[in-house]
Amino acid sequence: MSVVNSVINSADAEKANVAKTGAEKVNLLGLDSEAMEAFFLGIGEKAFRGNQMMKWIHHLGHSDFSLMTNFSKSLRTHLAEVAEIRPPKVVHKEYSKDGTRKWVLEFTSGGRVETVFIPDKKRGTLCVSSQIGCSLDCTFCSTGKQGFQRDLTSAEIIGQVWIAQNSFGPIENAGDRPVTNVVMMGMGEPLLNFDNVVTAMKIMLADFGYGISKRRVTLSTSGVVPAIDRLSDQIDVSLAISLHAPNNALRNQLVPINRKFPLEELLPACQRFLEKFESNRRRITMEYVMLSGVNDSIEHARELAELLRDVPVKINLIPFNPFPGSEYRRSSNNAIRRFQAYLQDAGYIATVRSTRGDDIDAACGQLVGQVNDRTKRSERWQNKIQVDNQ
Repeated sequence: MSVVNSVINSADAEKANVAKTGAEKVNLLGLDSEAMEAFFLGIGEKAFRGNQMMKWIHHLGHSDFSLMTNFSKSLRTHLAEVAEIRPPKVVHKEYSKDGTRKWVLEFTSGGRVETVFIPDKKRGTLCVSSQIGCSLDCTFCSTGKQGFQRDLTSAEIIGQVWIAQNSFGPIENAGDRPVTNVVMMGMGEPLLNFDNVVTAMKIMLADFGYGISKRRVTLSTSGVVPAIDRLSDQIDVSLAISLHAPNNALRNQLVPINRKFPLEELLPACQRFLEKFESNRRRITMEYVMLSGVNDSIEHARELAELLRDVPVKINLIPFNPFPGSEYRRSSNNAIRRFQAYLQDAGYIATVRSTRGDDIDAACGQLVGQVNDRTKRSERWQNKIQVDNQ
């Protein structure tokens, strides 16, 4: 027990989950390379066993120690006593007609989230959740209306990648893996679950993890400025900002965290992030949901072009996906094209995100879960819908 406890204490991502469930075994799924080596050293084994275990878990998709044939029988027996490989439980899955896959995942300590895989030619993008619910309340996002329960552990985050990868069956060559890109754009604000998210992303990048290029792992944030600075000190991944408005007054309405970290603080943080990595080709993705009559006029496009003039960016225009009770409407295709054309004429890379998986409610802003809401936000939202329907 002393060895197990020492390893648990060195793995913050798992410590909270162990405390809540009363489990004594370490969930190896959530350990990055350094923590995995520490685990094996802690049970009297050589450090290289860590890479072997990472390969069994993340390359080969195994969760049964008895199948790990390059470990001695005594080690496999000991591992079964002190550790486990426990992914989330798949309680529901749907496959869209366009190839999109969605899983509803349940966790041992309670709560559910959704994870979505989006195929596009040779690229497969997995949208991963970081919290059960969301601690923020962006007004155009259905996820935020469910309130917030808790952060996910690193094992619960990387378990989403593990499940998606394994859903395609055995993969012999690393280059054939279906998950080529990961975006931390699912349920939750990733930078408010900083340590667990960073640990999970390290596993995504690791050679003995999922071996995904740092340019193909993207963290999307609503703009937690101090954490953006901290992120650039700890890991090199791509950054996306949920911008959605070209000025503070409108962004305060759409993205309430802007009141705490306004644009005049957010944009310099973006510049500092880029300067940290000294790449002339690097850009931050600015996400901009298109809301009819709210933020989609040519004047808004002009203001946005001026706002972003000094920051290397590409702009991703996202057609709004309606949800029950929302007062917003999707911008017309003509309005979106006009907005895009203005930005392109101003010299920006501006793309329109294709709506994928909306037939299974897997499109951007539609993800839901089972949230034991600590904020009472969900109750207030349901009451509002009932009043509006009377």
